[in-house]
Amino acid sequence: MHTPPSGEADRTGEAQFTLPSSFLDELNSLEGVQYQMPPDLEAFYDLYAKAHLRYAHTMLGDKKSAKAVVRRLYSHLALNWVVVLKEESPEAYAFALLKQRVETHLRLTGTAPQMVQTASFQQAARATLEAMRGQLQIMESSLGLFTAIASLPARQYDVIVLHYLLGYPSSRIANIMGIKPDTVRSHRRLARERIATKLGLSMTPAADEDKE
Repeated sequence: MHTPPSGEADRTGEAQFTLPSSFLDELNSLEGVQYQMPPDLEAFYDLYAKAHLRYAHTMLGDKKSAKAVVRRLYSHLALNWVVVLKEESPEAYAFALLKQRVETHLRLTGTAPQMVQTASFQQAARATLEAMRGQLQIMESSLGLFTAIASLPARQYDVIVLHYLLGYPSSRIANIMGIKPDTVRSHRRLARERIATKLGLSMTPAADEDKE
């Protein structure tokens, strides 16, 4: 049975992605705007900015572009924080906006999502395959798995990326996406089933790999 990524792995991965220390100062002194960052937004930034940056980098394949996208995201949140707090889930709102800004960046730069073109995607595919070996018939290679992952519905795809590539456990993914841990596990299970169907494999009964 696959052992889910630990909180330590989560922290190690995030440690590689940092935003400049001046970024908070930038938010606190937006040009031409009288603004003081509220404590709850600063706490939100501390909780999610690195995860948002890692996700953006995975999609864009370029750290500089990822930082630019996340800067724009948090500038928007800063200027609209009172409204954001009225959302049912500020986390879900922020993650949806992050995805939207990533897609906008790709469209404006005329580039395709980098996930399927990089070694990172191959790493995710191998990790997914390895984690699924107990539930799928044994495969000798990940041939076809790349396409299967890339064709998943958006939320299932995000869960696969956040879990198998970025190493987050279900509880952390739930916080990042603004959904419940059970929903994360459901998306992961459905993703595995969809991948198995696309690859012509059969699923075998198994306990959820991610008991937390």
